[in-house]
Amino acid sequence: MERRRRYWIELACSAVAGLLAVVTAIVPDWIEEVFHVDPDAGSGTLEWGLVLAFLAVAVLLGVGARREHGRHRRQAAG
Repeated sequence: MERRRRYWIELACSAVAGLLAVVTAIVPDWIEEVFHVDPDAGSGTLEWGLVLAFLAVAVLLGVGARREHGRHRRQAAG
């Protein structure tokens, strides 16, 4: 049962990270609007760094969820 919960948590977090990557790529100024700061002085470097970081997290969590799902299926079959 614990493995199934871990799969869903990893899958949900992967989806959220992927969504944040897409939103940040499309509307990069959301960070300034939400937090009322401009840490990169308008250059966009922070936003693109966050897009890459969110994508990396989404991929890593997605791979982890896939491995967890495969492990659960193998145990159920054998």
